[in-house]
Amino acid sequence: MDFRLGEKELALKEEIRKFAEAELPPGWRRSTLIDGECRDFEFEIAISRKLAQRGWLVMSWPEEYGGRGASLWEQTVYEMEIAYWGIPGAWMGISGTQWVGPCLMMFGTKEQMGKYLPLIASGEKDGVWCTCYSEPNAGSDFANLQTRAVRDGDNYIIDGQKVWTSAAHRARWCWLAARTDPNAAKKHHGVSIFIVDMKNPGVTVNPILNYYGRHHFNEVFFDNVKVPAHNLVGEENKGWYLLMQALAFERRSTAPMTYGHFRRVLEELAKYAGHTEYEGRPLSQNPVVRAKLADLAIDLEVLKMFAYQIAWRISQGQIPVYESSRNKVMSDEVMRRVAVTGAELLGVYSQVDPDSEWAKLRGAIQGAYLGFPGQAIAAGTAEIEKSVIARFGLGLPKSY
Repeated sequence: MDFRLGEKELALKEEIRKFAEAELPPGWRRSTLIDGECRDFEFEIAISRKLAQRGWLVMSWPEEYGGRGASLWEQTVYEMEIAYWGIPGAWMGISGTQWVGPCLMMFGTKEQMGKYLPLIASGEKDGVWCTCYSEPNAGSDFANLQTRAVRDGDNYIIDGQKVWTSAAHRARWCWLAARTDPNAAKKHHGVSIFIVDMKNPGVTVNPILNYYGRHHFNEVFFDNVKVPAHNLVGEENKGWYLLMQALAFERRSTAPMTYGHFRRVLEELAKYAGHTEYEGRPLSQNPVVRAKLADLAIDLEVLKMFAYQIAWRISQGQIPVYESSRNKVMSDEVMRRVAVTGAELLGVYSQVDPDSEWAKLRGAIQGAYLGFPGQAIAAGTAEIEKSVIARFGLGLPKSY
C-alpha cells in the first residue's frame, strides 16, 4: 500500500491547523490524553459545536446522520491532528462519536438512530455520553458484572454500581452494560446493552479524583432506575457481542490520538534538548539523548503505520480482528516510553505542576508520567489485549 496522504487528507490537515490557530487562545495546549477534558466545559462545548458545524465531529458517518461520508483515512488524519493541536470538544463526547454512534448504526433500531445520532453529531451538551462498563468486581473479568436489569412490563428496572466512568458528570446519556439473565450457563451470556438517561431518578454520580487531583472519572449508582424497554440495544442477552464491537471501535481510536498528542510532545522535547545545556553543551549533542529521542520517533512512526493499516484494511472491506488490541498495547507503551524519557531529560522539572511558571512543555511530561499506569488499564489491560493478539493474531490456544 501507499502510505502517503492524498490531497484530501493534506488539505484537511491544513484546515485543522488554521482552525486551531483561529479558535484557540494564544499559547493554548492541553493534554487530550491526560486531563480527558477541558476544565472549561462551556468552552469545550462551544468548540464541539464548531467542529460539528464543519462536519468534522463525525465526519465518517453517513450524511443522513450528520456526517459527511468521509473516508476512514480522513477520519484517522482528523483524530491525529485534533490530538496534535490539543483541540477541545472532540473528546468530551468521545463515547458517542467513536463507539455508541457506530454501534447504533449496526445494531440499533430506526427510532434509536433517528433520536440519538443527530444529538451526537450536533456537538451539543445533549449529545454527550458516558460508558458504564467497569464495576468494583468486574474489570478485566468483565463477564463478572453484577448490575441487574429486570424486565417489568414496558420497562427495565436497573440496580447496580459502575466505576471509572469517564465524563459521567457531564453526560446526558449512558451506554450501559447490565445483566439480564443471572442464570445464564456462561457468564458472558445474559448481558444486554441499554441507553439510560442520566437525568432519570435513581441515577447518582460521585466524582473519583485521580492521584494528581483531576476529576475525569466517576462512580455511578443505579437505584431502581426505570428504563423504557425500547432503550434496549440489539437483542436481550446478546449484548456481549455488541460489547466486543464497541470495544474494537474504542481501541481503534487510541492509536491516532496517542500518535498525534505525543508527536507534538516529542517535537517539544527535541526543542528543549536543543536549547538546554548540560556540562557546557546542548543536550541534543549528547549521543545518549539523541538515541533516546530517535527511539521515540521510531516508536511513533510504528504507531502511525498501525493506525494507517487498520484504516486501509477497513477501506478494503476487511474486518480487523486483533489489530485494535495491538494498537491499544502499542499506544500505551508509547505513552510510557515518552513519559519516562521525558522525565529523564527534564529531571526535577518533570515533577512541577503544569500550572506553575517553572513547568516545562506545559506540564505534558508530568501528566504523561502520572497518567500512563491508568491509561494502560483503561479500555482493557495489556494482559487482556495481549491475549486477544495471541489468539487471533498468532493462532495460539487460550491460556485459561
